[in-house]
Amino acid sequence: MKIIEYEEKYLEDVKDLLVELEEYIVSIDQDELDQVHPEYRDKMAILDLEEVKNNNGKCFIAIDNGKAVGLIMGCIFPYDEYDYLDYKCPKRGVITELVVSKNLRGKGVGQLLMNAMEEYFKSLGCEYIMVDVFAYNENAINFYNKNGYHSRMYTNIKKI
Repeated sequence: MKIIEYEEKYLEDVKDLLVELEEYIVSIDQDELDQVHPEYRDKMAILDLEEVKNNNGKCFIAIDNGKAVGLIMGCIFPYDEYDYLDYKCPKRGVITELVVSKNLRGKGVGQLLMNAMEEYFKSLGCEYIMVDVFAYNENAINFYNKNGYHSRMYTNIKKI
């Protein structure tokens, strides 16, 4: 197992991993709002990678036997006027995606990916790392809690 920066030759694997993540999210979505749109596989990886490219980010992938079996994406988004007006804005990285193939979960792959992204953010002087976690994804919540993350905001939803 090795962690490398994203290379174009792994694009199809990245697409598969993102679909696997979205299918998992759909399966645990108690509100039944998430979906795997027919264009998801072809478009989401491209959109995510473009966001990384345009926001001083990185995509790291875990390679096992020549195949990407996990990925993490993160960005350093610019501050805007809203940030300036109401938030003490230390430089922060944002994890936008983290997925490990289901047959390798719980075997340290996510930790290796997290370590790579945290080191990248540290190298650029980030003081904090933020990540949004789907409320029903207890496995992810536990993973982040074990890694020293904590909740700062909650999103509430009500069907009307």
